[in-house]
Amino acid sequence: MPHIHVLDSTLYYEDSGAIVHGRSGCTGTAFVLLHGNPASSHLWRKVLPRLRGLGRCLAPDLIGMGRSGKPDIAYSYDDQARYLDAWIEALGLQDVALVGIDCGASLCFDWARRHTSRVRGIAFMETIVRPLSRADIPVAARPRFSAFRTPAMGEKLVIAQNQFLEGALKATVLTPLTDADRSAYEDPFLEPESRRPLLAWSRALPIDGSPADVVARVEAYGAWLASSSAVPKLLLTFEGSPTLMIGPDLTNWCKANIAALHIHHCGAAGHLAPEDQPDAIADALLDWCRLHDIG
Repeated sequence: MPHIHVLDSTLYYEDSGAIVHGRSGCTGTAFVLLHGNPASSHLWRKVLPRLRGLGRCLAPDLIGMGRSGKPDIAYSYDDQARYLDAWIEALGLQDVALVGIDCGASLCFDWARRHTSRVRGIAFMETIVRPLSRADIPVAARPRFSAFRTPAMGEKLVIAQNQFLEGALKATVLTPLTDADRSAYEDPFLEPESRRPLLAWSRALPIDGSPADVVARVEAYGAWLASSSAVPKLLLTFEGSPTLMIGPDLTNWCKANIAALHIHHCGAAGHLAPEDQPDAIADALLDWCRLHDIG
């Protein structure tokens, strides 16, 4: 599978399907699937094969994650958005349908707000649709995230002791990972220094007004989500795990505050929902694309 040079580093991505190439670049809809923290494109391995009939499907590893490069940067939200922008432009993608989870879905919203004319639709799950308060964090996860965001303590727990990665891979799935799948997620972070992106993403959650720059981005794309009635959107919901970010209350909030939204319930899953419900997710995406003639 390919790597591509992006800014001062490289991004790895899964690439399947086909797309027509014209003088101005790629024509036809490209489906871009973005993972969250601490995952990679490996998260979509059981979903992608089901979507190939839609056209070209691409699933990158975000910068610093998976098999992508690990440059000497802060891995701020702005950094992640810059590398994603550069990757999309490097591939010449013009019409894009976005599918995202967790921080990957947040990046989908942010990119879509800034490139509305190129967006055919957005499907999302388990993500940040509005600035958070501490009360929005799942109760079981609050002590962990508080510790990760504390200076020095976060470095010790996430970078030195690898507690975020090890804990997330156990707590955020209902179906235990195989040894091979655990290795696929763990191998990019064997060295402590390589875990800096995991800590940066933990600290980028917009909780109680901080960090201010991320709160501003979320507020901006929140206004876009509320007003972009021409862009179809799909929220995939789940139940059965204390690690879920989007439960019934936030689902109702989305229904009232996001334009052109369709909601589809996909059954029992943890936060890393494609590990538990890949077929239900793929079926929902295919139905939604047929309904809106996306692809």
